[in-house]
Amino acid sequence: MSRHELVLPKMGESIVEATLLKWLKKEGDRVAQDESVLEIATDKVDSEVPSPVSGTLVSILHREDEVVAIGKAVAIIETGEPAGVSPAAVERENMGRPAEPAGTVQPEKNMVPVRTEPSKSEGKRFYSPLVRNIARQEKVSEVELDQIAGTGQEGRVTKRDILEYLAHNRQPSAPEPPLVRPPESVKEKPKAAPVYTPPGTGVEIIEMDRMRKLIADHMVMSKQTSPHVTSFVEIDVTPIVKWRDRVKDDFAKKYSTRLTFTPLFIQAIARAIVDFPMINVSVQGTQILRKYDINIGMATALPGGNLIVPVIRNADRLNLAGLSFAVNDLSERARSNKLKPEDIQDGTFTLTNVGSFGNIMGTPIINQPQVAILATGVIQKKPAVIETESGDLIGIRHMMFLSLSYDHRIVDGALGGAFLRKVGDYLEQFDVTQNL
Repeated sequence: MSRHELVLPKMGESIVEATLLKWLKKEGDRVAQDESVLEIATDKVDSEVPSPVSGTLVSILHREDEVVAIGKAVAIIETGEPAGVSPAAVERENMGRPAEPAGTVQPEKNMVPVRTEPSKSEGKRFYSPLVRNIARQEKVSEVELDQIAGTGQEGRVTKRDILEYLAHNRQPSAPEPPLVRPPESVKEKPKAAPVYTPPGTGVEIIEMDRMRKLIADHMVMSKQTSPHVTSFVEIDVTPIVKWRDRVKDDFAKKYSTRLTFTPLFIQAIARAIVDFPMINVSVQGTQILRKYDINIGMATALPGGNLIVPVIRNADRLNLAGLSFAVNDLSERARSNKLKPEDIQDGTFTLTNVGSFGNIMGTPIINQPQVAILATGVIQKKPAVIETESGDLIGIRHMMFLSLSYDHRIVDGALGGAFLRKVGDYLEQFDVTQNL
């Protein structure tokens, strides 16, 4: 017999903890390898934790609704025959018996036993800690909470559901704005003085949600880690625009997926990375880690206003149809909160489309531990010089800006500029005669 610790798996470089939503197995239950044991939630994705081994779940170390660090053990699974686990272990939680059967690993001291049913309100409905926190801050009663229609799994109320309810269906009282007072002492390095907001000044104080705090910390860390430099090029994408307009309907019929500009951008980036592999690296102390896999992350705006970066793995090995399917699939699952932890891991380069907001260009912040991120601006019709054999002409062209922010510790101006220009060349020289 051997005992195996079930630990929370890594779920992305910016995710350090998760909330235990629901135990799918109870102590004494048999579990098969790869069978789901636990449902968890982070600020980015909900997921299930499978068992890496076959055996018996002999000890649950953390209860539902607890927040547990990534990599920490949450349960003990005993492999082999379930010797030493009596049938009474199965009923222990419901019976409330303090005695533990022989062979069972004791939970940490003062650990509250896990309930076999998820934490619910009096209406027998589950609410995540984030939803309960919002309800508490907004003074939403249990009865009122039970009346909110949920769009999550099994009718669960999501953050978006409760925020939409507060915005459109509820007439809240107007509480006096809380005071934000400066701290009495500052032990860390000097920071900007906190702002004191007196009541009655027409200012609404909005507390960041947990995902926004993580994003904020990640962005500040990136700027503190990497000296950012941004280069720009303007390119003529008239051939691509006209080609896409001509073939998009046939493309959708043949491959059952939409043809957008994003897979065209990703294809050009992947090709340029093959030409300039030192853009596909990360930094570890004084070492440069060159990545042989080209995994392109694409920043995706969520309905709540936050961003998430699902990753297209081995983008250089996919044709245009494969890239289109991957882009559309990840985008749709990101917006419906159905991404899996592995969908946001191991990116080596990031693309962000500021043009989707009507912006002509941007200076994006590097997604650590990567060393570069490319932004695509809006495509606009503009007068431009056209070089021909008979001379230069002025014509109306579809033009756009590309901008590349890069870590100047590793990527100097020559490499960054040459890589960005190469991406532009691949887009401008796109083969409009290719077969679908």
